[in-house]
Amino acid sequence: MKIWAHRGCSQRYPENTILAFEKAMEVERLTGIELDIQLTKDKELVVIHDERVDRTTEGIGFVRDYTLSELKKLHIYADINPSQSIPTMDEVLDVLEERLKKGMLLNIELKTGMYPYLGIEERVVELVHKRRVEHSIIYSSFYAKSLEKIYQLDREVQIGILDSKVSDCMYKLKGCEGIRALHPFWKGLDLSTEELAGYDVRAWFTGHLYPEKPTGTKLDISVLENQGVTDIFLNEPERYLE
Repeated sequence: MKIWAHRGCSQRYPENTILAFEKAMEVERLTGIELDIQLTKDKELVVIHDERVDRTTEGIGFVRDYTLSELKKLHIYADINPSQSIPTMDEVLDVLEERLKKGMLLNIELKTGMYPYLGIEERVVELVHKRRVEHSIIYSSFYAKSLEKIYQLDREVQIGILDSKVSDCMYKLKGCEGIRALHPFWKGLDLSTEELAGYDVRAWFTGHLYPEKPTGTKLDISVLENQGVTDIFLNEPERYLE
């Protein structure tokens, strides 16, 4: 089973922050890191999951209504660690680029399901190619039109079809030549192991994000492996690779 860091090491450190990504890079045998991108009011690529800043910062409102400089004034509490800020995609690649060129993978989820940011696909593909890490990138989104646009921009791109149920991922896959990766919720495995044979099935989890305390428990991931899952996005990957 391949293990990914979901929003970085997001159980023990604030999600989608430079700190969480740096901690993820310390985890040996980690397959990759997953993160989420949106656009600011002034069209800058930033790494944040929620469409609003309320949950993770002291700010209020939508990411799209802030300029980058305004977002940078917000703080992300990090306990005994220095306070974090919402990073740009460029800043994250400054940290990850060397590892990506050595084989680590990065899953970039475009948060376009609620608000289809105009031009976000072009901006991220351009940035990834500028950094020459395109072969280490997997793009995903709940919004099929974003994935379609990404594929139009780069026919060699790696795409993971994201949805709650694996059957819905499979349905979206129809007509998508060359794409063999499904990204369902771990409880949405409603197809047989035989039907999933030959696909990369990367299951994602929710819950138990920082600052919630670690539960101390460890899931039996062999159950998922027996259902055809090949990879899992975990908030506490270090617990499974220690």
